Amino acid sequence: MNRSALFAAATAVATTTALGLTSATTATGAPTAAPLPTPAAAVARAKAAVGDNLAGLKATAADAFAVRDVIVDKSGATHVRMDRTIGGLKVLGGDVVVHQAADGAWKGASVTLTKSANVDRTPKVSIATATGKALAKGQKAEGKPALVIEARKGAPRLAYLVTTTGTQADGTPSHITTTIDALTGAKLVSEQHIETATGDGQSLYSGTVPLDTTAATGGFTLTDPARGNGFTGDANNKTESILCQLFGFGCIVPTKFTDADNHWGTGANADRATAAVDAHYGAATTFDYYKNTHGRNGIFNDGKGVPSRVHYGSNYVNAFWDGKQMTYGDGDNVMAGPLVSIDVAGHEMSHGVTSATANLTYSGESGGLNEATSDIFGTLVEFYSNKAADPGDYYIGERIMKDRPALRYMDKPSKDGKSADCWSSGVGNLDVHYSSGVANHFAYLLAEGTGPKTIGNLPHNGSTCNNTSLTGIGHDKLGKIWYRALTVYMTTSTNYAQARTATLNAATDLYGASSPERAAVAATWTAVSVN
Repeated sequence: MNRSALFAAATAVATTTALGLTSATTATGAPTAAPLPTPAAAVARAKAAVGDNLAGLKATAADAFAVRDVIVDKSGATHVRMDRTIGGLKVLGGDVVVHQAADGAWKGASVTLTKSANVDRTPKVSIATATGKALAKGQKAEGKPALVIEARKGAPRLAYLVTTTGTQADGTPSHITTTIDALTGAKLVSEQHIETATGDGQSLYSGTVPLDTTAATGGFTLTDPARGNGFTGDANNKTESILCQLFGFGCIVPTKFTDADNHWGTGANADRATAAVDAHYGAATTFDYYKNTHGRNGIFNDGKGVPSRVHYGSNYVNAFWDGKQMTYGDGDNVMAGPLVSIDVAGHEMSHGVTSATANLTYSGESGGLNEATSDIFGTLVEFYSNKAADPGDYYIGERIMKDRPALRYMDKPSKDGKSADCWSSGVGNLDVHYSSGVANHFAYLLAEGTGPKTIGNLPHNGSTCNNTSLTGIGHDKLGKIWYRALTVYMTTSTNYAQARTATLNAATDLYGASSPERAAVAATWTAVSVN
């Protein structure tokens, strides 16, 4: 199993009514409460009013209306929503809301039609032609197209309503309805009906965060349909058996988290869903960072999400990527708490990006570059997240550590007592978590330059190995250069000298051979003794 760890080894429509009282006066002058109209009474009087107000509804005698919803205000005013048909055909965009006062007086209607939708209802285009016009690549037709009157865009016209199904580019299911002009064959309106459920969660480290989830029996699951159905599950404090590691069977089957109201966690670790909130949010944010910043559609660039497992083992102080999923321990609450912070999530998922691209061998200098790549992108994901509870900085794991300020420090890697600030001929003999220091140092100096700074409310102070002063080009440009170098120029055995060449090539591609950015890359590598 290729395992890269953070640490070195160690629907029905509801009818809504509102209660309230209005005052009336009896013959004796004493106020009495007038009963509110019932929904049934509201419907009856709205239907009765329709015939007297056809002009205001942009209707003719051919229009028919069916009630979809009723609201009764505390004042007794009523609002009856109706769908429209003409000649038995649905009028898309023909719905109305009839407004009446407590005494039944007409108060107008909400209507989007600007003219009658009573158009000729004889089609000139065949069903087969309409279906062909609606189908997109990878889609298939569902059911038989129906004639409708399309009034949502432009003048009302006869149209076929064609339903197609398939899969969206990011792996989300697709269910599209498209209207095709029944007279000309023109495509009119397409509508995607698969919508993600957006919940929220109280995380351990990032405050309240949005979560994309999936509706299921009993509520919702932490399955992200917007990002290739990646899901977060509970490992139930189990560890993988040797049979799983060697032969791939008998492996943990995580329990899917479920929640009735789509509001997850409490912000406290006692609630098992809280760590899952962090992991799910971290997976989503990392997916979005790569897609929106680098145009990469998922870890493997195939639009598919990957699983996350939380609550792995007992007092397990690590997190790892095993080639197909992320796994997070709960920590021991002495060295570290649960290892689910946003930079850790970005770190672990970035191992997947590395394995799918340069596939840097996880030993020697290439292994240090592999680990540094995850630290760099984990940091950039934290900046991308932009959460006040965990702002961007160049410390790795600062939110999870209990016995020290952070696990690693990119501004001065040697602050952890083991990592290398500068390249030397023996750096490849270090554990990859410590040989990564050279590239981490390079990344910090390229982005931020030298000198003391406060970043993410934490003190940083970058210095060089050759006593030069540097001005940074910003973390966004760092990310673009490193990503292009990783995906275009690095290979399995790239070492530090070759990484210098790869990033110089990337900077040239992105910004030009004579650009300040390329010059900064060269000067920064020299500043960490890579020449």
